[in-house]
Amino acid sequence: MLSLLLQAAAAAGLAKLGAGIGAGIAAVGAGIGIGNIGGSAMEAMARQPEMVNTIRANMIVIAALVEGVALFAVIVCLLCIY
Repeated sequence: MLSLLLQAAAAAGLAKLGAGIGAGIAAVGAGIGIGNIGGSAMEAMARQPEMVNTIRANMIVIAALVEGVALFAVIVCLLCIY
């Protein structure tokens, strides 16, 4: 009986560790994605200055979508803990 309780406690600890690592990976992935979006947008604006407003608007929409996915991933990881 005691060994079953110890196994359950160890599995819960690994679940918390996995959820923490997953949340960290989601945050890092979102940061890399938004960095790529911003860099590409700056390069596009430098090449075509007349399209600055369109590129900026599209960049903001795409960055918001990336952040939404990252937030969803972090919430799922936090729900795995509890």
